[in-house]
Amino acid sequence: MTLNTSYAVRLWHRPLMVMVAAMAALIVVASVGLLVDGRQLMEQSIWAKPLKFGMSFVIYGATLAWMLPRLRKARRTMWTLGTAFAVAGLIDVGFIAVQAARGTYSHFNTETDPFNAIGQLIFSAGVVGLFATNLLIAVMLLFQRAGNAALTWALRAGIGVAVLGMALASFITASTSANGPRTVKDAYGDPVSLVGGHGVGVPDGGGMPLTNWSTVGGDLRVPHFIGLHSVQVFVLTVLILTALATRISLLRHERVRAQLTGVVILGYTGLFAITAWQALRGQALIHPDAATWTALAVTIFVTTLLAALTITAGRRRGDAAPAESTARDRIAVR
Repeated sequence: MTLNTSYAVRLWHRPLMVMVAAMAALIVVASVGLLVDGRQLMEQSIWAKPLKFGMSFVIYGATLAWMLPRLRKARRTMWTLGTAFAVAGLIDVGFIAVQAARGTYSHFNTETDPFNAIGQLIFSAGVVGLFATNLLIAVMLLFQRAGNAALTWALRAGIGVAVLGMALASFITASTSANGPRTVKDAYGDPVSLVGGHGVGVPDGGGMPLTNWSTVGGDLRVPHFIGLHSVQVFVLTVLILTALATRISLLRHERVRAQLTGVVILGYTGLFAITAWQALRGQALIHPDAATWTALAVTIFVTTLLAALTITAGRRRGDAAPAESTARDRIAVR
């Protein structure tokens, strides 16, 4: 089996690729800012958040840009949804970048100056747009195939778990806003009123390097991140299994690859659920208690067992297919 990667990037969803290009430019700007701009928010460079969001949207946006043209049903609707996501992404991350350049906060900022007040309304609308477009794409994926069984389920489950990860963003605001407003300082030392945060039981700030995830309490950004990028993990799994099929005859059978992909989906979704549960209990990612360790161990054991059973069952059925019979089953990255 060979992996067909002949599909040109020029055929990917163009509005999404424009967004990806803009995010890539933001990564460059933010990287330079990290080096030359000493301003900080909560002990972190003002450019750290734009950099993280730029990287995340490059990965996610490129995945959508590649995926949407592959779909055969409701292509115009899917194109429109992709365009809506691109616009919403540019608005949201653009606001984050502008607020960073201003030396102030993009999230949870309740200051009443005109720029921030209007910007927060647009920002909130963009968040809703990102969630709604992904939810609609996830629903529509249930009614069509995007390739072979393994890739189809990888995309369906990936977008579905990503929607759950995005839904946590709404829960972050709803749950942490109940704690009332707090006053912090912007990059110039001026007071800024914030309502809400990412932490559960602890205020934001002073977290892990790069991610800034809390080291002392729960942080809903952890499952948010894991859920958001599930589709890349699942598609990468399919690509790896397909590449390994050139050497491992058992993997040349579509059913085996689909089942192993399903095992990875189950295990990764379990990880997402565990980190969400851990965060909601006010527990830092790097300080799991016995209950968290137990849940993680059970997830690993079940995932490993299912993978072993899948391989064993495939061998018993004689699923190892000759290499020449799998040409029609290639993954065309298009």
